[in-house]
Amino acid sequence: MSLISSPLSLIWRGWRNIKIVLSIVSLFIFISPLVLQAYDYPVTVTDFRGKTITFTKPVGRIVCLIESALSGLYMLNQAEKIVGISKNVYQSDVYKYYAQLDNRIKNRTLPAPGNWDFVSIESVVNLKPDLVIIWASQTEAIKALEQRGITVYGVFILSIQDVYKEIMDFGKITGSVKRSKELIDFVKDELSALQKRVKAISAENRKKVYFMWAQGLLNTSCKGSTVEDLITIAGGINSCTEIVSEHAVVSLEKLIRWNPDIIVMWVNERKNPEDIKNEPQLKRIKAIKSNQVYELPEIFLCDLWTLKFYYAAKLLAKWTYPEIFRDVDLEKEKLKMLKKFYGIDLKIDR
Repeated sequence: MSLISSPLSLIWRGWRNIKIVLSIVSLFIFISPLVLQAYDYPVTVTDFRGKTITFTKPVGRIVCLIESALSGLYMLNQAEKIVGISKNVYQSDVYKYYAQLDNRIKNRTLPAPGNWDFVSIESVVNLKPDLVIIWASQTEAIKALEQRGITVYGVFILSIQDVYKEIMDFGKITGSVKRSKELIDFVKDELSALQKRVKAISAENRKKVYFMWAQGLLNTSCKGSTVEDLITIAGGINSCTEIVSEHAVVSLEKLIRWNPDIIVMWVNERKNPEDIKNEPQLKRIKAIKSNQVYELPEIFLCDLWTLKFYYAAKLLAKWTYPEIFRDVDLEKEKLKMLKKFYGIDLKIDR
């Protein structure tokens, strides 16, 4: 009996092993298209200079000299690929947030070879980056880096669509396209819900908003700007429609003539809303008469050149139409946003 059962047992074990192998092969055949779809290289992107860049694999080492772009990389969970950052991260209020996202920043050990107005080319080269992310307007630094064989992605944000493009390109470059799409879809859903509320406001009841940059009272954003996108999404009308400019200096006479219902200040270390309300030359403006002057909170929380612009849009919408957004808890909205984008509960100064 044992002589007969032993060969049968061997045959059975052999057939079982074949079935296991076939199952593994079938599983690989099934999932391989998904793997290829997620990491389908080479990929080609076009930066904001119009330069076409091809990557044969996900980049491994990134020097990012733009704080807003750096924020996007952390949203995409690409911290381990960042080998250099902008000096601004260490020198401004954003430090306390990045210190919670990256211990190297907390301990100030992550190199910072430049910022928006200066780049140490040799320091960047020594970091051996696969990619440098830099403002497209920094043409001399870009030329010097490319002459040394370093790939550069130039950024220039002029609209919300540009913000979407940047985060999508970063997803392709780093192999995190799924995460890019997830974040963009989340923001679009949030904005869609916001716009449904303001859709019913008639044209004549839409409020005029004047946006004031930190450089001064007469520094604003006009037609075709990121700020105009923000104001429009929130249901308002940008006061400055006579000029096409992301950043313009206008006359006091124009501002008085525009007579905005709301004044919104960019983060300003030198002045606050009360200072603007007490400007004697503005006393006849609607916004001053009705006490409607507001300042956006910290840059990290409402950076208009990142996906966080949607939180700024919610702030603006509630300030402009408080009766429509009475139920919106801005504190909860802020915490939800940070958790969604960074995956942790960031500590925020109250």
